[in-house]
Amino acid sequence: MNRKSWVIIITAMAVCAVILGHVNVCAQSVQSTAQVVKATFLYNFAKFILWPDEAFKNPDSPIVLCILGEDTLGGALTVIKDKTVGQRRLLIRYCSDVAETDGCHILFISPSEKENFSHILEEIKGTPCLTVSDTETFTQHGGMIYLFQQGNKIRFEINLEASKEARIKISSQLLKLARLFKTDEQGGKR
Repeated sequence: MNRKSWVIIITAMAVCAVILGHVNVCAQSVQSTAQVVKATFLYNFAKFILWPDEAFKNPDSPIVLCILGEDTLGGALTVIKDKTVGQRRLLIRYCSDVAETDGCHILFISPSEKENFSHILEEIKGTPCLTVSDTETFTQHGGMIYLFQQGNKIRFEINLEASKEARIKISSQLLKLARLFKTDEQGGKR
């Protein structure tokens, strides 16, 4: 090949690298935006939830948000770190096992734990802990809030039955914005 051919090939490769790099940056930007929106939802859920009195030791005890499994929200949680809800500060705690979730008020269960949903939800059954995940079958397994993407927006589905079992009251304002999970007459999920 002559020098001119090499220049064209190198220029074409450079242009491709810039275009692919831009596409990758855009894809990462969209992903990180979705992560920030999900993190913000977790914070805002705390504003519209009423936990039973025994869920907190003191009137100013923090609200503990736990992340169970692989951290798919990444650095997005820094957006809500140390925010407050009323008199309560929001604390973030990372857990690798359900045994570490004692004292959590909100539990975000990562998709990495999908195979363990039934076990995890059984282990925390009866505790006043709001369970949230962004895995499709979450509410079918008895989880309380499923975050999902619809078009370019993040939406959520609420399983009211599961929240009632945990003695957690969800504000009607939040329920108006949600898609409600329902079971059919035979006890199956739909």
